[in-house]
Amino acid sequence: MSRMKRLRKSLTQFPDIEPPSPWLLAMESRAVWEFWAGVASFKALQYMVPRGDGHPVLVIPGLGAGDYSTALLRNFLDEIGYTSYPWDLGRNKGWHEEKREVMRERLRSVFDAYGQKISIIGQSLGGVYARELARMEPKLVRQVIMLGSPFTGHPLASSGTHLYEWLSGDRLEDQDFSQHLEMRVKPPVPTTSIYSKLDGVVAWPCSVEQPQPEAENINLRGHSHIGMASAPAALYLIAKRLAQSSDEAWQPYRPHGLARMFFDVEEPAPTATTREATVKPARKRRHSEPKAA
Repeated sequence: MSRMKRLRKSLTQFPDIEPPSPWLLAMESRAVWEFWAGVASFKALQYMVPRGDGHPVLVIPGLGAGDYSTALLRNFLDEIGYTSYPWDLGRNKGWHEEKREVMRERLRSVFDAYGQKISIIGQSLGGVYARELARMEPKLVRQVIMLGSPFTGHPLASSGTHLYEWLSGDRLEDQDFSQHLEMRVKPPVPTTSIYSKLDGVVAWPCSVEQPQPEAENINLRGHSHIGMASAPAALYLIAKRLAQSSDEAWQPYRPHGLARMFFDVEEPAPTATTREATVKPARKRRHSEPKAA
């Protein structure tokens, strides 16, 4: 048994979820085609989505990536009427406590510059950061959109664990995994988790929010993990979620017509009178349940 598998099995406080298969990881190469499809449809998509209201949007890249990886998404948001901001912290090398305050100051600087609540979009690990920022500064955040982000499930149900160790310089055995239990608790702002059941990096059950008010899960059918910030369907969906007015009650996304071919949604929880909802710890998977792909 490998070192990583032994460590994953030892963390019995988390549900038993396997990382994506090597076959799914190999299929991540389709992200190249998703990117170029996003480039090719860039102009057409601008006529298909609602115009933005100009509010600021902070975009956080995934593990091992920098702001270059979200350039297409940020350009698209600027073109349809939002004011996008990169995270400006170089390559994402993993979570460190000292980075928490740096990101917090980045959020505050954007808010001070614009004077409006900020929507935060995070890809993969960047979505976990976005979620934590909303928990720390909920009065500054309008909504959080996560793209293939592992905020629940098992912290090691990913094919990127060795990459994380290499970039962060930390051994996973030395991590305080109690923090991952805290990550399950939804921040007191609307959250959208966009995931793919064919994700080759993060096991998709780790990206599914427990049913509760002002939270939604949307399956981006057939898409890769890496291409989730550039594929045409992803750009379209992000624009639709950002378009909700801050003066109206938040509503979950409901695809219509051809959109049902690209998006699969779950029934939302009943509307509550408060945003202080919490999440119960995920139960362990029974032997009769299928393992995550």
